[in-house]
Amino acid sequence: MQVSQYIIEITYLVATALFILSLKLMSSPTTARHGVWAGELGMVLAIAGTLLNHGIVDYKWIAIALVLGTIIGVPLGMVHMTAVPQRTALSHAFGALCVTLVGTSEFYLRRTDVSRFTMSVLCMEVILGSLTFTGSLMAAGKLQEVLPQRPITYKGQNIVNLGVLAIAVGLAAYVVIHPGHTHVFPFIVGIPLLFGVLMIIPIGGADMPTVISLLNSYAGLSAAAMGFVLDSKLLIVAGALDGASGFILSLNMSKAMNRSFSNVLFGAFGQEQADGTAAHETRNVRSASAEEAAAILSAANKVVIVPGYGLAVAQAQHKVRELYDALTKRGVDVRFGIHPVAGRMPGHMNVLLAEADIPYDKLFDLDEINGEFPQTDVALVIGANDVTNPAARTDPSSPIYGMPILDVDKARTVMVIKRGMSPGFAGIDNPLYYLDQTLMLFGDAKSFVNAIVHELGGPSQG
Repeated sequence: MQVSQYIIEITYLVATALFILSLKLMSSPTTARHGVWAGELGMVLAIAGTLLNHGIVDYKWIAIALVLGTIIGVPLGMVHMTAVPQRTALSHAFGALCVTLVGTSEFYLRRTDVSRFTMSVLCMEVILGSLTFTGSLMAAGKLQEVLPQRPITYKGQNIVNLGVLAIAVGLAAYVVIHPGHTHVFPFIVGIPLLFGVLMIIPIGGADMPTVISLLNSYAGLSAAAMGFVLDSKLLIVAGALDGASGFILSLNMSKAMNRSFSNVLFGAFGQEQADGTAAHETRNVRSASAEEAAAILSAANKVVIVPGYGLAVAQAQHKVRELYDALTKRGVDVRFGIHPVAGRMPGHMNVLLAEADIPYDKLFDLDEINGEFPQTDVALVIGANDVTNPAARTDPSSPIYGMPILDVDKARTVMVIKRGMSPGFAGIDNPLYYLDQTLMLFGDAKSFVNAIVHELGGPSQG
């Protein structure tokens, strides 16, 4: 083995170790930032090792690709926090498209010179890559609200979806047995592209965090399959890590929502209630001003703040930190209740609050905080709708029935900051808003929290 090959292998080995270390570090909020750095360094080493490969004939096209990738990637990485979920979905789409294109080129280059095992893995790579590409584009479109967020369902949908996928798998098996029949391969690419669209359209907005993690898993598995085709141990390990972590996260999130994978992939969990709009038009709610809210909060001994997507939209995390500081100085015990699917991607609220340097030991997940609500003086809900909806506990006819929620309705006083009475991402009304102990604080989350802070005597900058 030449010296340069030794360097490549050592570089790949270190990159693999860094990828594993990255996942370990990112399992805790206190070390997550270091985990990101470890993953980035591992990717730099992986790219550097690949560029040393003697199989590269001309670096010109690689240089062009690096420049184009930088031009596209930098703006994508500078989006607001509210756009990170759809940006993540687009990243999955680009990665899956890459896998599909590489698999397609490898098929036409080596179709008569590969083992049946390699051809099987190649077909799996292309199928997973294709369905992940269109599925991720659909998910990004729903998150960006350029596509309908409501589930689009029809009778026999599950049978159609599974039938389409089965046809693609059947054609892949045919190509494995008869690799010379190249005319079949375009269908192995095209049919999963259709399946990716069909897979996402029946999924409602409330399930999007789980869908994102599941698509991440598919992208990782397709990359691992590509590693087998290209005989790249680094790709196999990195793809397997990505696929396994995404799959485990999807399982955990489905458990948190009390939903099975079949519900997420083929159910209409986000379906709107027919009478939701009429309900909040005819029922009365109690509202309060910032001055009244500040008086209630200052008199409390224990406050639990529940952040949601409304906080992300308003970019209110830094104002929430000011509110936390102002109440803490008054001797109020302030905690944060985090639902695992709050927002539109896994860990969305944790990332926002970490950005505002809110202490990690004040963040509590659903299981940890729910037992505290009966002893809580004020539960302040900021833009969280579906994850605080008591219909999930009390109404068997509700589309979210059975989903674990934050039990804010058990607090002595509930205050909800919302722009209006529109339903949340799942498209259903929230009975929490009509309870006797609930006060609605209508307005932009950032502005309203800022006004409360001002009333408490803290900073009042915009």
